Amino acid sequence: MSALIDAPRSPRHRTVAAVLTAGTLLLASCSTGDDTTQPAPSQGSVPASHSASDSAATSAKNGAGLTPLGSADITMKTMRPSEPSELVVTEMRTGSHEGFDRVVFEMKGQGDPGWYADYTDHPSQQGSGNPIEYHGATALTMNIDGTVYPFELGLEEPHLNRLTPSDGGNITDVISVGTFEGRSQFIIGLNKKVPYSVQVLHDPTRLVIDLVP
Repeated sequence: MSALIDAPRSPRHRTVAAVLTAGTLLLASCSTGDDTTQPAPSQGSVPASHSASDSAATSAKNGAGLTPLGSADITMKTMRPSEPSELVVTEMRTGSHEGFDRVVFEMKGQGDPGWYADYTDHPSQQGSGNPIEYHGATALTMNIDGTVYPFELGLEEPHLNRLTPSDGGNITDVISVGTFEGRSQFIIGLNKKVPYSVQVLHDPTRLVIDLVP
């Protein structure tokens, strides 16, 4: 194998290699980075970050050059969903970037999500009131409104497994608590309380939370 690699290349070999290299560069120039897309100027919602599906929480996308979206502060934030809105959260992602951390909830369905977000040290499950255990010093409760059960849209139940990032950022936990009466609840565990923003991006629909120290 090494003999083939180290052998001198004929002019024909060099020509083929050049063609292959040019093709590779052309394909790379056509690729897109969904989670790095900035919202339209009129948009008031959230973006995405490192990809972390239920099996590969570390399959991160390159976040070079990303900046936080929206205006961040520590106050409670709420927005009503668009009418009608029928959405299912199908994926959760986290990412630690230079100067901020990001959580992304990707959705399928129609309409734009609403939300209610607020800090708490003692989160509880909607409906039952049962306490929710999480890793970290504080938690950001993220309720996404305008959601339905997956079977209502003909979708399979998504595997929203708990995320425990190990990239050294502020995020320690992302937990899917469940859907109840049109609201899907998530708990974001953090090492410390910091200003945050909430934004919506489209194609696909994503709710993005940027946490800025």
